[in-house]
Amino acid sequence: MQKATIQLEDLVCPSCVQKIENAVRLLDGVEKESVNVLFNSSKAKLDFDDDKLSIVDIEKAITALGYEVKKSQVKVK
Repeated sequence: MQKATIQLEDLVCPSCVQKIENAVRLLDGVEKESVNVLFNSSKAKLDFDDDKLSIVDIEKAITALGYEVKKSQVKVK
């Protein structure tokens, strides 16, 4: 299991947070309860199984919604 922090841009309202959280939770390999998008700091935090998907897959899901990923950090949990 990996722990990821993704710095986002273009979060303009709380509904953006919900939209991203819902989409990321649908990805196979994401620990659904761990997904937390912080509006004030424009960060997404989550845990994921790197045997099932990569941080790039998660970033693609976010950018497909129309949001920009600024930077991602992954740590081994």
